[in-house]
Formats: sequence, structure tokens, C-alpha cells
Amino acid sequence: MKVARARVAVVDDDESVRESLPELLKEMGYAVRAYASAREFLAPGEVERCDCLILDVAMPGMSGPDLQRELGRLGHAVPIIFITAQSDQSIRSVLLQHGAVECLFKPFSDQQLQSALAAALPGV
Repeated sequence: MKVARARVAVVDDDESVRESLPELLKEMGYAVRAYASAREFLAPGEVERCDCLILDVAMPGMSGPDLQRELGRLGHAVPIIFITAQSDQSIRSVLLQHGAVECLFKPFSDQQLQSALAAALPGV
């Protein structure tokens, strides 16, 4: 169990992910907020409440990579762990080249998630 209460945001258009993933993250000791869209996450004050972002790649409207670019444009350097149902290694490579900490393919294990969070939040 983590001692620190790092704040993790989950942005995914899939309601089942927004319900299950935050529960798992809370069990791991994180404070969690879930968002149904990139636009919802970009609401005033939300980005500043986040130490790490778990972000779906494919979402309607603004995609995960689009949100990553927008955060960069706005000067927010939040560590990003992408999650995707598309098991395409080339997508993973591109996302990592653009600064993502990790890209996990759904379904991923608790251990894979813990390892990605440890890389995104060193020292926590």
C-alpha cells in the first residue's frame, strides 16, 4: 500500500473503465478522479489536481494523443500512461517517442499498471 496519496486522473470514454480502474487505483493507495473526455479533464483547475494521467488513446472528440499535445502546448508536464485496446506495437512506439511514460494494452495486469505508475511517479 502506498503511503503517499499521489493524485491520478483517469480519462477514458468507456464507463466500465472509469468505474473499475479508479477502484483498483484506490486499493493501491492513490487518490483518483475519473473523466469521461479530454475536454472534461481540461476544465479549469482539473489538470493542476493531477500528478499522473492514465489516458485512453482512442476517444471521440479529442483523442488521447491530442490531449497530450494540448497539455504540452499549455505547459503542463504531467506524466502520462496511455491505455488502449489497439494491440499495435507501432502505436506504443509513437506514444513513447512523444513523451508517454508507458502504453499498456487492454486488458493489462495489476503488476503492469503498478510498474507503469512507479515509472511515472518515482519516489512515491
